[in-house]
Amino acid sequence: MAKFQIIEKELISNIIRGASFDDLILNSEEAFISYSRGRTVVPEVGHLQFIDPPGEVHIKYGYIRDQKYFVVKIASGFYENGLLDLPSGMGINLIFNQCSGELKFILADEGFLTDIRTALAGAVAAKYLAPKEIIKIGVLGTGVQARLQLKYLKGITACRNVMAWGRNSFSVKQLKNDLEKEGFVVEVTDKVSKITKNCNLIVTTTASRQPLIKSKDIQPSTHITAVGADSPGKQELESSLLQRANLVVADSISQCTNHGEIHKAFAEGLIKTEKIQELGNIINTKAYHRQDEDISIADLTGIASQDIQISNFIIDHL
Repeated sequence: MAKFQIIEKELISNIIRGASFDDLILNSEEAFISYSRGRTVVPEVGHLQFIDPPGEVHIKYGYIRDQKYFVVKIASGFYENGLLDLPSGMGINLIFNQCSGELKFILADEGFLTDIRTALAGAVAAKYLAPKEIIKIGVLGTGVQARLQLKYLKGITACRNVMAWGRNSFSVKQLKNDLEKEGFVVEVTDKVSKITKNCNLIVTTTASRQPLIKSKDIQPSTHITAVGADSPGKQELESSLLQRANLVVADSISQCTNHGEIHKAFAEGLIKTEKIQELGNIINTKAYHRQDEDISIADLTGIASQDIQISNFIIDHL
């Protein structure tokens, strides 16, 4: 007879909704600190690519030393699922005893926890890297992550002015309506260059495989959090922009030089690892002091320690 406990999405979402913002942010910060301090065992990410219909699966797994569990997270994205009246993202977290290998919990979150920990990472990046005075927030993309990034940024900045861009005009209007219900003032644009001209905090959440943001269009004193390029072949930022930036931050240097925004610039020799800092080290040392004209970029490809930390958060609050 199975001894593991299955935790359904409804209970998981109730725990997240009932949690304080500060507790969630601290949980996320610890994921990055543990990783950068070498307290984690995190193998290379597993990727499965599908052509027809287009989709992908990520397998991230590992453990944090001295914790009770190790975690295997499987998350998928199938971009034509809307035609089937299904969400594009699915997922599950498997929680095993770190000493015995015994399966203890199945978090049947349907990808919810991946969405939450990604949005929290964006808030953490803004907390440590963004300009003190945020004039307007630009968001590229119209999906779940675009909404969640802005939701959690509310705990970091008082700015509620947003400019949104997306390929589908109907989806952009839906995003505008949803964000306005959350207290944002939203302007829609069909030109990415208008966002780069008017926004000094920009979040990119698309699955683009071609650069959307050009280096020449970015104004000084801008921070960009890029979360869309989470697997090989994706790219939202022009490579020369990373060369131009004063600060380039990775959630994982080894992972981001393999895929993510950093990957192509690194492969082309435009940046070297010496220019890249890890987010966990910036959080831990608090050594970065932003200069007025700085352009900073955070490349967030998603690391297993985030999945471990958010899974432990759920288990601790059952």
